[in-house]
Amino acid sequence: MAQSQHSASLLDTSALTNLGDAKIAIAYTEWNEKIVAEQLKGAEEILANAGVTEITKHAVPGSFELPYTCKQLANTADAIIAFGAVIRGGTPHFDYVCKAVTEGITQLNVTLDIPVIFGVLTLDTEEQAWERLGGAHGHKGQEAAITALKMIQFKRNLKQ
Repeated sequence: MAQSQHSASLLDTSALTNLGDAKIAIAYTEWNEKIVAEQLKGAEEILANAGVTEITKHAVPGSFELPYTCKQLANTADAIIAFGAVIRGGTPHFDYVCKAVTEGITQLNVTLDIPVIFGVLTLDTEEQAWERLGGAHGHKGQEAAITALKMIQFKRNLKQ
């Protein structure tokens, strides 16, 4: 797996134990389907390697709908991963969508009792997506799954 030099510690999964019973919900967008499919593929690979078998996937039209969907999934999982890709166009729409989804997922993380992992790529070009899905900047789908597992482990450690 290609990775950014800045994410080596993120990819260390050596402290993750006994997570096969974890329940993961993934909310993903139908918009930018090829990119999001690669995010899903990377996440599923990591979760399978960790022995996680209970994964539910929920498609939504676009990134703007992710916070609502994640909120609805809060009682169904130990962690939620939100995947999407927003590519800058010629209008301010990009800025509004990116701001809304970022603030929405941030709000969920301070109000819900489970982590919501931000896996929304905000890009100037489609080429940048592929740099982040196995290229020079790692694989953000895999990194999101690792983050979800680490946050589940963190919460379980607090309860002990």
